[in-house]
Amino acid sequence: MTHVIRPLDVDAADLEAKPLAPPSAEPLSGEIIVRGKVEFANEDRTIVSGVWESDPGVSRWEFLTRGEIVHIVEGRMSVKRDGEEAVLLTAGSAAFFPIGWTGEWTVIEPVRKFYVVFK
Repeated sequence: MTHVIRPLDVDAADLEAKPLAPPSAEPLSGEIIVRGKVEFANEDRTIVSGVWESDPGVSRWEFLTRGEIVHIVEGRMSVKRDGEEAVLLTAGSAAFFPIGWTGEWTVIEPVRKFYVVFK
C-alpha cells in the first residue's frame, strides 16, 4: 500500500495539542504548545512519520537514540547544532538531524513540518 499525505491539507483540528516536554525536547523560553498527528508507523516503531506544528519559542533537542528528517511546509525557524552556526529553515526547506545531533531550535513564527523519525 502506498500512503500519501499532503501536510498542508491536514486539518489543524485533527492534530493533538500538548506542551513540548522531555523526552522530545526541553523548552527554554517557557511553555511551548505543539500539535501533531502520526500518519505512519511501522510495526516496531523504528520509523514514525507525521505532521507536527509548534508555536514560537526556543527549545533544546538531543537526538541521542533517534534521528529525524523534516520538511518545513509553513513558518520559519532556526536550528543551531552545538558548536556550529544557526541555519534558517523556511517553507520548502528540509533538514536532517542524525542520531547524536544536539542543539537548539528557535521557532520564529508558527511552524508546520512533515517529519520522519528513525531509530
